[in-house]
Amino acid sequence: MRIAAGSDHAGLDLKNAMVARLKDKGHEVTDLGTFDRTSTDYPDRARAVTDAIIAGKADKGLLVCGTGVGMSITANKVHGIRAVVASDTFSARMSREHNDANVLCIGQRVVGEGLGGELVDVFFTTEFAGGRHAQRVAKIEPG
Repeated sequence: MRIAAGSDHAGLDLKNAMVARLKDKGHEVTDLGTFDRTSTDYPDRARAVTDAIIAGKADKGLLVCGTGVGMSITANKVHGIRAVVASDTFSARMSREHNDANVLCIGQRVVGEGLGGELVDVFFTTEFAGGRHAQRVAKIEPG
């Protein structure tokens, strides 16, 4: 799977660990920054990741900030993006299975590397169930 990843300064360490984990599992990961602890604005990283998905350069995305919330709010402003903040594996799984979420947002200040790894594993391996869920997901998009 092609995954675009991004973080602000508050999510840098967890993003780096999750990028390495995803690559170890055979995913093609494009790291869109940030690359150091210099203060950066999370909406810029969220837009870089969502732009990559919309342009067809990535299948899904991973966004990490302090809580995951700011990234999720920003990502969900983009038509075609369904971003979820997850801090438990059940939500990560259901967001894929029932909502066809295409961006996982996690918070470095909320989850550690161990739980973060579990969330990433679950999110990026769970398939969308389709069926009755497809008609519901179709109602999310405007127009």
